[in-house]
Amino acid sequence: MASTSNQMIFHSMASRWNTLSIDIDIARSLGFDGLETSGTKIAAFLDAGFTHQDLKARLGDLFLPGIGFLIDVERQGEQRDDMLREAERLCQLAVAAGAKGIEAITGPLDLRVFEAGSAARHPMLYRGLIDLSRDKQTTLTADNLRAVADIAASYGLIVYLEALSWTPLNTMDDQLRVIGLCKRDNVKLVIDFWHSYTSGDTPERISHLDRDLIYGVHLCDSLPFTGGIPNEAILRDVPTGSGALDLQSWVDAVKATGFTGWWSCELFCNRQHQDNSYCVAKDLKSLMERLILS
Repeated sequence: MASTSNQMIFHSMASRWNTLSIDIDIARSLGFDGLETSGTKIAAFLDAGFTHQDLKARLGDLFLPGIGFLIDVERQGEQRDDMLREAERLCQLAVAAGAKGIEAITGPLDLRVFEAGSAARHPMLYRGLIDLSRDKQTTLTADNLRAVADIAASYGLIVYLEALSWTPLNTMDDQLRVIGLCKRDNVKLVIDFWHSYTSGDTPERISHLDRDLIYGVHLCDSLPFTGGIPNEAILRDVPTGSGALDLQSWVDAVKATGFTGWWSCELFCNRQHQDNSYCVAKDLKSLMERLILS
């Protein structure tokens, strides 16, 4: 029987290039409590001709806390309309899979927006809200998150926010201000150790969060970060447990809040993405159990 406390969730980014069917088999055969996957993988399964009934049958009793990813949640103008349509579609895929929520991510994703003279040199590059004041960034992001939350609520879903560490409003305090302005009970936080570390947050800061705002945790690692704009492709290219983070201190900080929910093994290590996904997942699960359950 799957655990209902401190659930071990397999993240589909740990087997990035595999299909949804393989991810499901990994999660089930290795005894994970559930699976955190993407709308892209679910859509690819359905677009190949499988039905919603096939999807539910494959997933069986696996717990799906949520699916990603609604990117650039702060989009404005016509792009905001596109974002809301994407939110609607992601909610539909979540319901089809029996997932409990969708993940919303701040932008912009492209690091070139932070280069000197970027606006002139890359006029077509999406810049998000980086040229606005922090107060305006917060208000507009909260307004959009509220609209997404209302869509999600109509499907009975949670929205969990993840602020990428190179984007505006990247700290826990920033995210709490956005959620406070959003004023929707179905909006929560996901704590990602890498994004927290490279945003300047610490285990001490995490330990003081309100556990009722924490929806889940991405347990992951990082190479050493000394400042500047964090480059995810470089800094996250490391096996979890072999990087610069004292993972036990981060886990203990989350547990200090009283949180007993789900923990997901997100992974961006290129070598492991090309390795035997079952072996990688087995090692991740063992590491998670040592850190969280012992």
